[in-house]
Amino acid sequence: MIQQIKALEKAIKKKVKLDKAFEQLMSVPGIGFILAMTIMLEVGDISRFAKVGNFASYCRCVSSQRLSDGKSKGSGNRKNGNRYLSWAFVEAAQTNTIVATKALSNKLARICYYIMRDQVPFKQELF
Repeated sequence: MIQQIKALEKAIKKKVKLDKAFEQLMSVPGIGFILAMTIMLEVGDISRFAKVGNFASYCRCVSSQRLSDGKSKGSGNRKNGNRYLSWAFVEAAQTNTIVATKALSNKLARICYYIMRDQVPFKQELF
């Protein structure tokens, strides 16, 4: 099974080249070539997101609660956005609890937005 995965990854690396804006994603802890490639293929042009919040929302990394006077009024559009980006950022977060994973994946999505937009490497001291 592991040999099949490695063979598949090798074939993919021959066919898919990371754009410059997405190469910097591999400087983020937890994001390697496969996750960077997944993010690149699912995001497309990062400039289509006007703000980082729009990107984090599209990645399903924010909650979609509807509240009125402190009371829940439904679950909102929790299925909107891109499930593959959600998976990629949760995978990069790699923690055991769901709440912590979603919070960290939101931070990672926001960080990656700026990395792709500004084409700069990850800086640990800013995280």
